[in-house]
Amino acid sequence: MELKKIQENKFGTILQFSIPAIISMILTALITVTDGYFAGNYIEKNAIAAINLGLPIVYLYLGLGLMLAVGGSVIAGIALGACEKEKCLTTFNQTIVVTAIVSLFISVVLTICFGGVMRLLGVENCLENYFRDYYQILLWELPIMILCNALGMFIRGEGNPQFFMATSIFNVLSNVILDYVFVGRPGYGIKGIAYASLLTGAVSLLLLLCYILFWSKVYKFCRFRFDAVAFRNTIFNGSSEFIGEMSMCITMYAYNIVILKNVGVDGVTAFTIVGYVSYLFSMIIVGFGQGCVPLLSFVHGAGDRFTELAIRRLTNLCVLLCGIVLIVLMFFLATPYSHAFVDSIEIQQMVAFGTRIHVLSFLFAGINTIASFYFTSISKAKESAIISFLRGILILLICILTLPHFFGMTGVWLIAPINEAVTVIVSILFLLVNDRSCKLQDKIVT
Repeated sequence: MELKKIQENKFGTILQFSIPAIISMILTALITVTDGYFAGNYIEKNAIAAINLGLPIVYLYLGLGLMLAVGGSVIAGIALGACEKEKCLTTFNQTIVVTAIVSLFISVVLTICFGGVMRLLGVENCLENYFRDYYQILLWELPIMILCNALGMFIRGEGNPQFFMATSIFNVLSNVILDYVFVGRPGYGIKGIAYASLLTGAVSLLLLLCYILFWSKVYKFCRFRFDAVAFRNTIFNGSSEFIGEMSMCITMYAYNIVILKNVGVDGVTAFTIVGYVSYLFSMIIVGFGQGCVPLLSFVHGAGDRFTELAIRRLTNLCVLLCGIVLIVLMFFLATPYSHAFVDSIEIQQMVAFGTRIHVLSFLFAGINTIASFYFTSISKAKESAIISFLRGILILLICILTLPHFFGMTGVWLIAPINEAVTVIVSILFLLVNDRSCKLQDKIVT
């Protein structure tokens, strides 16, 4: 990366880094949607509910993976901007090794304690076989998934987001084909969906490793001495991402328990289908976030506060426009969308109604997410962690525990818009304070 090129074409550089990341994240989301499509159309509606009940497990891996990958890539990016290449390389190797060890350890523990995990997540008798068949395989795909995301963060950070995008395109196309081969034809059932994810993930990881070994210009595998200070800073910088994903783990568990209590398994299925739209949008804004993080870290390390603020504001504008477009689309497409996954008229009606309410959260979710990524990228982990804690745990849990009690399933759909709207007030306050501080620093320098 070159500072002058970023300064001369801020918006173009944001798109250069963000669009490949967005495409990669959307493709990742499409894998989940595809799995839901095959589960609902080739197995049955309860298969979708069983997959959803295990999402807290997925968010546990994502939380740890993003904490290490984002935290490590921020430290490496700042070091790269400051021309500290040895620190940059050490941080990369340490991050990848720790990510692999931690994720495999979790898989071993969860496999041993699988029966207890099922009871903890409230898996009902009608869902047990689906849950067991799917997640006993997926527990070995999830470490591969977060290693791919971690390598992708560093590959983007060295200025080649297109390669990770190409790998993601291969991943999603392979997954769709294997879903059809394993589920659509021989009737492997829900195991086939998990096997498809495992095989495509393994090949994607191999491609990313080959890039680091043969084509990477900055990041190389090498021997390193464990740096406790760098590891502590990695955890600290990535703490907001960990809080954000762990909050999803906690709140998804709370969502499922509340919906099962108030509506039943059909409510969980409807919530899962509506959640695909939210997941798709979250991948778009996370793609923008992951695209701008290396830019923000590099520019911040170089001391250019004006460009730093301009990149963040342009990114915020992009995610706001994306949110508005998706809201308009889903208002018109909610009914046909609800028919794509299940034949149950009752579930279709819940999905169509819920989608039109739930998507209103997109007006605010992008600003909150980019604010969190921004503060992480400039090593202001406290502000980032507070935003993640509010929108992901405190306010969200209050909404989950109150709104469905008074309004039933309508209350479930209202949770996301209210949660994001309240959190955005805090995000904007933090950003205003930060911008004032940056302007004061610029005046002192001049």
